[in-house]
This record gives sequence, structure tokens and C-alpha cells, in this order.
Amino acid sequence: MWLRVSCHLEMQFAVASPMILLLRPHSDTRQWVARDHYAVWPGLPIAEYTDMYGNRCQRLLAPAGSFHLEACSDVQVPSGVEQAPGAPFVEVQDLPAETLMYLAPSRYCESDRLGGLASEITGDCLPGYDQVHAISAWIRRTLAYRAESDPTPVSAVEALNRGDGVCRDFAHLGIALCRSLSIPARMIVGYLHGLEPMDLHAWFEAFVGGRWYVFDPTRATLGGARVCLGHGRDAADVPVFTQFGPPVIPSCMKVSVEEIAGSQH
Repeated sequence: MWLRVSCHLEMQFAVASPMILLLRPHSDTRQWVARDHYAVWPGLPIAEYTDMYGNRCQRLLAPAGSFHLEACSDVQVPSGVEQAPGAPFVEVQDLPAETLMYLAPSRYCESDRLGGLASEITGDCLPGYDQVHAISAWIRRTLAYRAESDPTPVSAVEALNRGDGVCRDFAHLGIALCRSLSIPARMIVGYLHGLEPMDLHAWFEAFVGGRWYVFDPTRATLGGARVCLGHGRDAADVPVFTQFGPPVIPSCMKVSVEEIAGSQH
């Protein structure tokens, strides 16, 4: 299906502030970007680079005063995500080299502290996909989901102790539990069609059966088309914007995900 995804940001800066943004999806085997519009007001130079994970990042120097940004893309994606119950665990010695970075503990995913809990959750599950599915279902049953935005990332252990969290926190816990079982797992940030209330969304992917599969502990099912903006070890690697200087919170952030007719492309 075809989706038109967009994000509109408005900020007010007291001084000129460097920014790094992650708001342009790129084409890969799961999504095709047919049209891409990216604009800032006032007009100023934007430089783009690819980070260590392959994400497209934009650099700019926002001037003092009012700053607006609009990013909009038309993207073809599957209408849902592929599921593979029974997909096997991949032995660490057989993992592709590029997945190994997603095995280690990271800033918000303390996998070295959750091995006992992960083993308890997964019980007699077949190693691999079924373990990750059990982890995702357990998080959804155990933590209270808060849909409202929270600018401060929370680690997996903090979310567990607090008993609730936003989508990003649910993903951190899922990632940490998977890694504690030697299953590579990574954070995804992007758009989800049909999300209510509409906002940018976070979920995670686990590497089992020789490929990455989507898991989303905030949802009862994996229905809904998804557009990936970027992936990394945890939220520290995939903030949609990083602003340097005196902290500024957006005065306005509007996110839209709409289905459009494929014949337009």
C-alpha cells in the first residue's frame, strides 16, 4: 500500500543552534520512497550524511528566532508485517557480522541484568521467534501503556520498575530481554498507519530465522503498515531530532499518516 507520511516541527530558539535530524525515510527491501519533500523556514543550508547504521541524517544550523520544518514522503510498504512462528534461534557463531552490535548491552537496554527474567518469561518456548513473541506479549500484559509523548528516554530496567511507559520504553525492554537470550534486537523509529493518537512511533526488530522480524509490545496485533525512519541500538541512536545549545522543546509537532492511491505514482 502507499502511505503519505509527514512531520511538521515548530521551534523557537534564543540563539543559533546546531541540529541533527532523522526525518527522511530511505528505500530498502521493505519500503520504496517515491516522493520526498523536505523544507525549512527560514531557508538555510542542509547537509545530509549516512550514520553508522545506514540512516539518513540531516545537519543544519537553526537561526535564533522562529524555526519551522516540514518533512513529507510518499512510501510504498506492505500492508502488514510478516510473522514466522517457529523461526529458529540463530547460534551466535552463525550470526552475520552486522548483527553482532545488537547483542551487547547499550545505554537504555541493560540486557546483562535481565537474563533470569527473560528465561522465566520464555519458559518452554522454542528458541527463536517464539521466545521473542512471548517476551512481547509479556510486556504488553505487564506494563501499562502511555500514549502521550515523553521527551526523556527511560531504560528497560527503569520501565520495568516503574510499571508503565511509552512505546520507546516498551521497545527498550523488549530489546534488552531478547539480547539477554543472545537474540540480536534493535530499536526502530518511524510511522504506523492507524496509530491513535497519531504520533511518531517506536518498536523493535529481532534477528531470528536468518532475518529481522518486527515486534511491537504496545499493540495486540501487528496489523498496520509501517514506515521506518531509522534504526539503532536504542533511543540514543535514533532521536528524530538532536538540538545542541540551550534546550528547546517544540512548540508544535504534527504527525500525519494517510493512505493514498498507488496510481498517483
